[in-house]
Amino acid sequence: MAQGEEITSPSKVIIIGGSAGSLSVLLVVLPLLQEGLNAAVVLVTHRHTRSEVLLEALLAARARLPVRDIEEKDKPQPGIIYAAPADYHLLFEPDGSFALDSSEKVNYSRPSIDVTFESAARVFGPRAIGVLLSGANADGAEGLHEIGQHGGTTLVQDPETAEVDYMPRCALKLFSPTYTVRPGEIAPLLTRLTSDISVERD
Repeated sequence: MAQGEEITSPSKVIIIGGSAGSLSVLLVVLPLLQEGLNAAVVLVTHRHTRSEVLLEALLAARARLPVRDIEEKDKPQPGIIYAAPADYHLLFEPDGSFALDSSEKVNYSRPSIDVTFESAARVFGPRAIGVLLSGANADGAEGLHEIGQHGGTTLVQDPETAEVDYMPRCALKLFSPTYTVRPGEIAPLLTRLTSDISVERD
């Protein structure tokens, strides 16, 4: 079966990963994503279980798109924001549905951004769009690279704009992403990437 052939929806899946300093970027990006977005948005951030309700309430209050808890076996739907729960790795099954896993931490993290990016790369192939934001460790760099290797689109926050620049710098040292972007550029670019409008690479 060809890469991504299991997925019948024509829409794409946007996976946004971040750690320290990424919340302020999300609060810039999410309010700018409009109804009719032809992609599901999946957020994978390093956070503590006790912050679960507070974070999702904050995102829901700011975002124009609905924010939903991830339920195992659900399939991501276009125009909806999904937040990965704390203390579980988030993966995608071959049919595109969500799977939660409580195995050992990867890069000292659970959820691990690398785990989700790598799973999305294998399942969605060129339909995956990975975004890596501010953070204090290397989690996400290798997984984002894999999204690119499977034909997906990769965005890295410009380290000069990151509150904690280690995570985006790790990605830029590993490979050349499709785009290096400032926070205010992310939402408009994602909108164009998920529409029929062609977008030139950096």
